[in-house]
Amino acid sequence: MVLITDVALVFLMSIFELWIGIPLGLFLNLNPILVAISAAAGSILSAFIIVILGDGLRKKFLKWRYRGKSPNEGRIYDIWKKYGIVGLGLLSPLLFGAPLGAALGIGLGSPRNKLLVWMIIGIIIWSIFITVALTLGLILL
Repeated sequence: MVLITDVALVFLMSIFELWIGIPLGLFLNLNPILVAISAAAGSILSAFIIVILGDGLRKKFLKWRYRGKSPNEGRIYDIWKKYGIVGLGLLSPLLFGAPLGAALGIGLGSPRNKLLVWMIIGIIIWSIFITVALTLGLILL
């Protein structure tokens, strides 16, 4: 029997990180499909909130951080130029989480709609992949 509180817990933990929500859902013996969906939904919500709220914060941060200098310099910007929104959207849910990836994208000046689309695609892909990998790993044990 699926408890709504277990699904809600997976959703809430995934707001912070997929790597917390998915293993938790599998540990609670939830259906892997339900785990993937609730984890993806939580992670998408966090990316959405960061992108919506982040634009105003970006302007304040740039004014504070780059007094007289260009924000288009440095190692992070070089990586950004090479991989862009697509790379960030696809890799950030796995590497450092959707909230941080969304914040980084906004900080680097990504258009909000494009950033959200690629973040959602990346979140869905990694939610499915992590859930399948962990489920198969548990079955093999």
